[in-house]
Amino acid sequence: MKKKQLEMMLERLEGFRRPSFQMEQYATPASVAAEMLFLAAMRGELGTVCDLGCGTGVLAIGAALLGARSIGVEIDSEALAIARRNAKRLSADVDFIRADVRSLLLTGIDTVVMNPPFGAQKASLGDRAFLSCAQKIAKTVYSLHNQGSEGFVRSFMKPCTVQEIYRIPFPLKRCFDFHGQDVKVIGVELYRITC
Repeated sequence: MKKKQLEMMLERLEGFRRPSFQMEQYATPASVAAEMLFLAAMRGELGTVCDLGCGTGVLAIGAALLGARSIGVEIDSEALAIARRNAKRLSADVDFIRADVRSLLLTGIDTVVMNPPFGAQKASLGDRAFLSCAQKIAKTVYSLHNQGSEGFVRSFMKPCTVQEIYRIPFPLKRCFDFHGQDVKVIGVELYRITC
């Protein structure tokens, strides 16, 4: 499958019905998901993949479509129900688990892929909890963060090592009343980290 084909398939997926502002539930754009997953695929890092905070399942489903054994972890039961429907729609084999990343115990994970909440609304639900979990369960981590997060990510993830940083556009669709535009492109950083 080509990257553009994967992106087109992921664009057909259902998003959040009632996204939570406090949980920072922003859907991962299909273009960003395809970029992340193809970077991992090119390095042979899509063996057993876990999408932490999978939301409606975009990254977990994309990984499965590329041949990974895929697991999606999400605390929100409504989002998880949408993720299951999305996987069924694309005939993607994904194991979905309802769990909090702060108490998740998984083994045998090669790679974590994630678009964690950045912690802008509530630090305890932010990227720190997701990064801590990823560090414990996987050998390789692909994670999206606000632009300018390099110092924090490098320091927080020690002894793991940031191998690469990709700056990519993130088309953020209007999903809350305070959003002033239908789509606003923000800059994010995609980190590839090895543990």
